[in-house]
Amino acid sequence: MPCYARFMLLLLCLVLIGECRKHRSRKKRWSAPAETHKPGTPLSKKVADGTKTRKLKTSHLLRIDEHDFTMRPAFAGPAVPVGVDVQVESLDSISEVDMDFTMTLYLRHYWKDERLAFPSTTNKSMTFDGRLVKKIWVPDVFFVHSKRSFIHDTTTDNIMLRVFPDGHVLYSLRVTVTAACNMDFSRFPLDSQTCTLELESYAYTDEDLMLYWKSGDESLSTDDRISLSQFLIQKFHTTSRLAFYSSTGWYNRLYINFTLRRHIFFFLLQTYFPATLMVMLSWVSFWIDRRAVPARVSLGITTVLTMSTIITGVNASMPRVSYIKAVDIYLWVSFVFVFLSVLEYAAVNYLTTMRDGKDRRLREKAREQSQTLPCTCGMSHARTMMLDGTYSEADANSLAGYTRASMAAEDASEKQERMVVHLSLDNEPTGNKQKKGIRGFRIIQNTHAIDTYSRMIFPGSYILFNLIYWCVYC
Repeated sequence: MPCYARFMLLLLCLVLIGECRKHRSRKKRWSAPAETHKPGTPLSKKVADGTKTRKLKTSHLLRIDEHDFTMRPAFAGPAVPVGVDVQVESLDSISEVDMDFTMTLYLRHYWKDERLAFPSTTNKSMTFDGRLVKKIWVPDVFFVHSKRSFIHDTTTDNIMLRVFPDGHVLYSLRVTVTAACNMDFSRFPLDSQTCTLELESYAYTDEDLMLYWKSGDESLSTDDRISLSQFLIQKFHTTSRLAFYSSTGWYNRLYINFTLRRHIFFFLLQTYFPATLMVMLSWVSFWIDRRAVPARVSLGITTVLTMSTIITGVNASMPRVSYIKAVDIYLWVSFVFVFLSVLEYAAVNYLTTMRDGKDRRLREKAREQSQTLPCTCGMSHARTMMLDGTYSEADANSLAGYTRASMAAEDASEKQERMVVHLSLDNEPTGNKQKKGIRGFRIIQNTHAIDTYSRMIFPGSYILFNLIYWCVYC
């Protein structure tokens, strides 16, 4: 038994000696030999990598683990001043239907957190990415009235955090936000719109956090290359005020205001010019013969339907507002002019039909009287008579205003319907028949008087409307 115990003790000692030798050889393998400076060789120093030193880790340098960063700086003390500046990268779109706009910007915050102060001999700042943001306190700024917003994450989160030795912090991020814009379309498309992007702290009232523009109006900068297809960007400016909520209190709110003026040329080509041409096209019917019913009716219906299509197309790209827009006034007045031209022909056609019926009854009555009377020599003063076959063809052409070809194409009955004339005879004794003469003729022509007046009234009224419209809205 004692021999067995001695053997086991000796074996254990040998194992311990072998492990000690292995540990010493491994330590020598990984330890670098000390550099010795030889005479005659240049002296060079290798810059040490601070990230490999345990003492220079971020958590140790900024003492993140020693503080509670869920609370704001100077908790239970005065409000933390947080300066803000914005650089607008692009104004992506303006939507009239949704009444909103989309903007991409760089949002930067400036504040001081003494808990993040660190010793530095060079007084240089330290820059970090978005991974450190989750470990420290940052302002909880959000966009009021925003519909959608996101922080860009290609190729990594577009977040930058810069900490200075005295505890000042710069927090920058690249954001795209879609926010509501209350637009007034009463002067559309000759309008100007002012939209606002509002920034505010979500949790901290003005007693805990004071938001302000870091450099006043210079806190907002824009890219000169920003442009929109339908709008001209006139002005960017900043304002600030307090916002009150009945349940939580007063909050500092920052405003980014920009004014947009709409380009009118697109709407001139797509809306105003076609509407004006349709109105002018409806006037062509005033020069078409009033007996050409298919031509005038089809022209009137075509212009009315075209105006309806233009109005529908304009309203399809606009929100359903409850007030009248400037373009609505122009289109509906143009539609009324087109519709009145159709009603004008309806009135002309009706009056022409009534007059033709009356003339037909007068001719039939005169024909009956001519058949009963043997002679018309003793006709009284201003008596109406019908010219039948006793006139020459040349006289007929000169009285009715018809050419020889048109008269030859009609029969004798149509001649009598078109050649009604009124003769005024001199009031002289019956015996002196050689001195009778004709004082005047009144010829009833094809063109109705309403068409003649419409050729002047319709264009004149429309030109007057255009002068008033463009003077008011421009």
